[in-house]
Amino acid sequence: MAKSLKFAIFGNVYQPRKSTALRKLFSLLDERKAELYIDKEFYEFLTENLLIDIKPTSIITDNSFSADIAISMGGDGTFLKVASKVGNKNIPIVGINMGRLGFLADISPEEIETLVDILYAGKYDIERRTVLSVRLFKNDTGEEIACKGYPYALNDIAVLKHDSSSMIGIQTDINDSYLTTYQADGIVIATPTGSTAYSLSVGGPILEPTSHTIGITPVAPHSLNVRPVVLRDDSKIHLKIASRSQNYLISIDGRSYSLSEKVEVYVQKANYEVLVIKRQNQTFFQTLRQKMMWGADSRD
Repeated sequence: MAKSLKFAIFGNVYQPRKSTALRKLFSLLDERKAELYIDKEFYEFLTENLLIDIKPTSIITDNSFSADIAISMGGDGTFLKVASKVGNKNIPIVGINMGRLGFLADISPEEIETLVDILYAGKYDIERRTVLSVRLFKNDTGEEIACKGYPYALNDIAVLKHDSSSMIGIQTDINDSYLTTYQADGIVIATPTGSTAYSLSVGGPILEPTSHTIGITPVAPHSLNVRPVVLRDDSKIHLKIASRSQNYLISIDGRSYSLSEKVEVYVQKANYEVLVIKRQNQTFFQTLRQKMMWGADSRD
């Protein structure tokens, strides 16, 4: 008799054209008598917008849920949101790509039936991905202030100028040792998972997902001799920001907030990792070539 599995299911609510794939997934899971825990917003989208008849075991209304596997139905942005909801629960996440690129969410809608078979057979790998944490302190009192949102990032943490301001100065210390003061539009601190996202777009290095490293890449630096730096992921990063507008933006996996230049930023590896389900026959380098056309030569 097939084992019972509990699935926490989250999804993008802006993909009405993908209803066929969604119906297929729920039909297959229903055949397997799976327990379904569906995010409230996604459930309302499925039942009210797509008119899909689902009878979930329970509706997820906050972060107090448990499951054997979390399924992300969307693009990489949806996957990041799911990672923030799963947090330190040690629930492995699999991403079904309902968007465009699908680097984290790398299962295509056409592969849903195969995916369900793989999940029930347990024939998949789990990669442990580094997560970054952010702490904020006032530089005049040393008082710690709460981050407005979830203070953890699977992809990256960026410190950036406001759109209308001039470049900012970012004094950067690594493990209490001065590195440099970046004069730039900002810097991106990326995990290996996030190295193929914003960091790559501003000239950062590609990091192998399980390499236990962190990349720091400046955004439009004023000096041409400033280059990306790769650190061990147990490094502690301390940032002091100077800005003519006296404020700056911090972006944590794309969630952006305005902060005063009196607020200093501390970044280090979080005390948990995100578990990502990967197919046994799919390597990171295959994904690079397929999704990003990495190394492709049009002359071939």
